[in-house]
Amino acid sequence: MRTKQELELLREQAVTLRRQGKSLRQIKQILGPMSNVTLHDALRGVPPPDWTLRPNAKDELRAKARNLRAEGMDYEEIATALGVAKGSVSLWVRDLPRPARLSYAECRKRSAEGTKRYWAAERPVREARRAADRAAAAAQIGDLTDRELLIAGAIAYWCEGTKNKPHRRSDRVIFTNSDPSLIRLFLRFLDAAGTPPTDLSFRICIHENADAESAQRFWSEITGARRDQFLTPTLKRHNPKTVRKNTGVDYHGCLRIDVNRSSGLYRQIDGWAGAIMSGG
Repeated sequence: MRTKQELELLREQAVTLRRQGKSLRQIKQILGPMSNVTLHDALRGVPPPDWTLRPNAKDELRAKARNLRAEGMDYEEIATALGVAKGSVSLWVRDLPRPARLSYAECRKRSAEGTKRYWAAERPVREARRAADRAAAAAQIGDLTDRELLIAGAIAYWCEGTKNKPHRRSDRVIFTNSDPSLIRLFLRFLDAAGTPPTDLSFRICIHENADAESAQRFWSEITGARRDQFLTPTLKRHNPKTVRKNTGVDYHGCLRIDVNRSSGLYRQIDGWAGAIMSGG
């Protein structure tokens, strides 16, 4: 292991040779064998001669990386900002002096800014990819036949609807959900199953501090039902200790759909769902 005096002498000799225009390989040949780390430490802050910098397509990125390093950014931040590998950044700027150590608060701030820049660029890309995937999947489905609608509706009901229990049998079709699209699907299913709209009644389940009247107008537009088909809303008691996310103008509660005289339809749904889940 070299002593401090030996390292100082090595640095003086290496810097002198570097300023004379010698390459790293030439300096090693003159001064003798040494590790790359030792030589790079000795030459830290000394720029390489121009002739060793071969022009290539990444010269502009290299120049930007060096400017960012001079501004105090670390390798990770530079790599993120330029969209290059961290290893490339190391090769481009390792001869520059290290920036002064930042405070914890400054590090947190820079990290947050880097994350913000990353997601500002990445979020639109991911959303475009999601939209393309959704569009491709939708194109695979196309228009549903009545049979396919019965299959989809039966499974939707078996997931979200009220079902018989061993201790309670009622054979009634009751479907409750807060998703307008799923409500529309279930209404289409009922139509395909031959259930007239006049056999339906609706009840809104909503928190007591929400706008029940506005919610009824919303669900009336979704279902196309008459006002007299809506029963008195069920109000959920507000718990101030609960931090609810379902608030604001977009909160319309859940809609419960009751099908009158539906014992026969319930048994059909039971049979359809059972056949689908058992494979035929």
